[in-house]
Amino acid sequence: MKRIILSAISCCLLAIGYAQQVINVEKGNAKSLLEAVEQANKTNADKDAERLFIIIPDGFYDLGKKVLTRITGHNIALIGESMKGTVIQNKPDAKDEGISKTAIFQNRGTGNYFQDLTLKNALDYYAAGSAGRAVTIQDKGDRTICNRVCLLSYQDTYFSDNDQSQFFFQDSEIHGTVDFICGDGDVWFERCRIVTEKRTADGLEGRDVIAAPKTSKTPWGYIFNHCTVENIMSNFEYARGWSATPHCIWLYTTLLTPEKLNPTRFDYRGMRTVQNDFKEYGTMDAQGRDITPKTNVVTFVIKDEQNPVETILTPAEAKKYKVKEVFKDWHPQKIIRQVEKQVKKIKKRL
Repeated sequence: MKRIILSAISCCLLAIGYAQQVINVEKGNAKSLLEAVEQANKTNADKDAERLFIIIPDGFYDLGKKVLTRITGHNIALIGESMKGTVIQNKPDAKDEGISKTAIFQNRGTGNYFQDLTLKNALDYYAAGSAGRAVTIQDKGDRTICNRVCLLSYQDTYFSDNDQSQFFFQDSEIHGTVDFICGDGDVWFERCRIVTEKRTADGLEGRDVIAAPKTSKTPWGYIFNHCTVENIMSNFEYARGWSATPHCIWLYTTLLTPEKLNPTRFDYRGMRTVQNDFKEYGTMDAQGRDITPKTNVVTFVIKDEQNPVETILTPAEAKKYKVKEVFKDWHPQKIIRQVEKQVKKIKKRL
């Protein structure tokens, strides 16, 4: 009898533990999603908390004008059903645009994880005037992973807002026009699709800039590895500096429309900086042909200051950029494999 009672207690504890670690969102219900995030923040307030999963079915989750939904807990995984089918959207007023005011999610936790969903900031960019800064993720946390995540906006789509951070993207898609991947920290983009949208509504004017890093307090900065750049219409450049000594590296990039990349390839006009560590290596066209220039010296300029820099890496220089070197004591790809196995088990139980 004692053994039976102990066994029953153990089963109850397992059930309680499972319930605490998985929160199911009601399909298409934005309120249910927000409540799930709030509950997860409370449950995983401790940095050592076990992974908690928020399971989000395919559907449209309309947050309206709500901005800056905070994720303050740690080791929280927001798991959609599919990248294009699970869509979370907000739509701030164009007059309220701003890099620190418009984000769908403001992450403040460590070890948080996004998978198989789309985040869309639907601020009316073309009606916003001189600036339409509309963020999807403002990441003040650390060691965030995005796996198969689509980020849709125009200006400042993704903002890595922690100058001592490490972040990782894999098999994801990021859209925008101006500085749409911007901020601090060491951020690795693996096999991502980068889509430059029309700078103006008719697409006849303006140019796009993909990245605006100010990655000065970490050693590596932004690294794009085996990514594809899809260009909608406007000409574009890889990056421009955003103060101090930013780093931005493009490795084995596929350009679907290489003729749309402006001749300097990087914007030579700095924002409070000319000390840009901007490089590329192994750039290819859609047919897989190497189209990397043998040399590309860019003279970065701000006011009367000039800084000529060779932007093409040598093969030896390119070899030093490896995930295991950038993240010596963090293994994001291993975490992705672990989470995907856990998600499969969870979904079988649903």
